[in-house]
Amino acid sequence: MIDIRKLKELVRLMTASDLTELDLRDKDEQVTIRRASPQAAPQVVHHAMPAMMHAPMAAAPAAPAAAPAAAAASPAPAVNEDAGLVAIESPMVGTFYASPGPDKPPFVAVGAQLGPDSVVCLVEAMKIFNEIKAERGGTVAKILVKSGQAVEFGQPLFMIKPS
Repeated sequence: MIDIRKLKELVRLMTASDLTELDLRDKDEQVTIRRASPQAAPQVVHHAMPAMMHAPMAAAPAAPAAAPAAAAASPAPAVNEDAGLVAIESPMVGTFYASPGPDKPPFVAVGAQLGPDSVVCLVEAMKIFNEIKAERGGTVAKILVKSGQAVEFGQPLFMIKPS
């Protein structure tokens, strides 16, 4: 069983170094951490290794090229509405809370100005409520999760327009 603290440290180092893939293997386990781009959240794949290692799989054959007529018929690409926005991601697995209590107002709302030390939400993990800070200045553009929703490590919680 892989140690979650080691895994979190590997993901942190991977993010800090702008790596897009990390593959670790030993006789018992294999852990692969991938992200599509340096801005994407890492995805972890963990495999228990069999007693005998297998040779790497051959690459799958390339897909056939699309017909030129199909390319001409495709619609124009949509404008990315998230261009220029930066995600505030969950640093842990837990339950997202938008406010400090059920009868309290939320920490932030769309349009709110944030500083690096602004508390944006709470994430409860193992009965401990952790304050999550913005870690950068900006304006809240989107709130991506609802209070009481379970969140994953690296899951975007808010989108902000940096200042």
